[in-house]
Amino acid sequence: MKKDVVIIGAGPAGIFTALEMLRKGSKKSILIVEKGRSVENRRCPKNVTGKCMNCKPFCHITTGFSGAGAFSDGKLSLSAEVGGDLPLLIGEETAQETINYTDKIYLEFGADEHVEGVNVSEEVKEIRKRTIQAGLKLVDCPIRHMGTEKAQNIYLSIERYLLEHGVEILFEYECKTLIMGEGVCKGVEIAKWDGSDSQEIFADDIVVATGRRGAEWLEKICEIYGVEHVPSTVDIGVRVEVRNEVMETVNKVLYESKLIGYPKPFKNKVRTFCQNPGGFVSQENYDNNLAVVNGHSYKDLKTENTNVSILCSHNFSYPFNQPIAYAQKIGELTNMLGAGHILVQRFGDILDGKRTWDKELSRSNVRPTLKDAVAGDITAAMPYRTMINIINFMQSVDYVLPGFASAETLLYSPELKFYSNRIKMDTDFNTNIRGLHCLGDSSGWTRGLMMASVMGVLMGRKLV
Repeated sequence: MKKDVVIIGAGPAGIFTALEMLRKGSKKSILIVEKGRSVENRRCPKNVTGKCMNCKPFCHITTGFSGAGAFSDGKLSLSAEVGGDLPLLIGEETAQETINYTDKIYLEFGADEHVEGVNVSEEVKEIRKRTIQAGLKLVDCPIRHMGTEKAQNIYLSIERYLLEHGVEILFEYECKTLIMGEGVCKGVEIAKWDGSDSQEIFADDIVVATGRRGAEWLEKICEIYGVEHVPSTVDIGVRVEVRNEVMETVNKVLYESKLIGYPKPFKNKVRTFCQNPGGFVSQENYDNNLAVVNGHSYKDLKTENTNVSILCSHNFSYPFNQPIAYAQKIGELTNMLGAGHILVQRFGDILDGKRTWDKELSRSNVRPTLKDAVAGDITAAMPYRTMINIINFMQSVDYVLPGFASAETLLYSPELKFYSNRIKMDTDFNTNIRGLHCLGDSSGWTRGLMMASVMGVLMGRKLV
């Protein structure tokens, strides 16, 4: 088979590459190869069973058209300050202009016109003052919240648009390897997830946009074919859950508080991420049966709790330079302690040096929204450096939001964000291998829906 452009991965980066090519009038033939299923055929059985069924061959929450975006909280960060380091490659002005452009596309396909976090009232000033006093930084970032259930409808509309305008999508196929020749990427070898129906597809341009789930695969591809890259960051942390009353001020005024700190004694970067007012803590499954925690936030369905991720950034260079493998080992050890489930522990029990028991959770003001999480001791698996950073950061946040670091606050583990080693590319997203481009979270340059979509838009323009 011969195509002009082959895109590996139907996450936001891959989707918007094809979408922008169509919007710019391109007549090139485009093929998207996606390991999972179409949006309308993605089904998580947990809504019926009440517990994670560890679906095979892949998790429907993380895999399929739109990637994890369709089943996540569906938040679009509208500031170039948030979403990774892409502005360092293309310039902050270009990044912000493209965010504004991409946001309009989301609106065309049905995103909510309301934008959270644009309030400049005295309440915001008071939050910022307390943040400064706590030694933290508050990042201003308007948020367009699509919602977990609404995002699926938006991406379904985009999926149908692509198909109706001639983009071919092969679902339930995965890329096995690249086809190389004389330093040029000439195509890809793909097959069904069970290894059947192996095909070679040739193209002038190969776009790899496999998302966080595909970061490990891309890392191996880089080693095999000499794609130039540098070690990147891996984020290791917890998902914190508190009563809505604790977060009420921030939820109402900012919707999402993006806080950054460098707590003593280690001074690693620690940040909040993916805040979900009235949301649900959720489980995602990666390859090798790795269960990780995440958060969902629906537009209409709400709980009494707010959850937010606290992530500690780790960088490795010499002699160890495998951040993804490091984080996976932490996740595997935590899963082992939870008998394959997510672990949950009360903050007060961590400070007291004891595990949490189910009976203690049943008596708490904060009831877990992840019903099949196992009460235990996350500190038995979390590295000392990471745990101390998280504890000290939470106590700083408690000054801004009294009650955040209360004894009953719940911490779920493991929360891991995998980013590939950062691929070396020019501003046109060309790697050192001619014909090969890498986008989105798997490239190591973006983090999140909007910035990955932005990278896709810019790639689409280059390919036209």
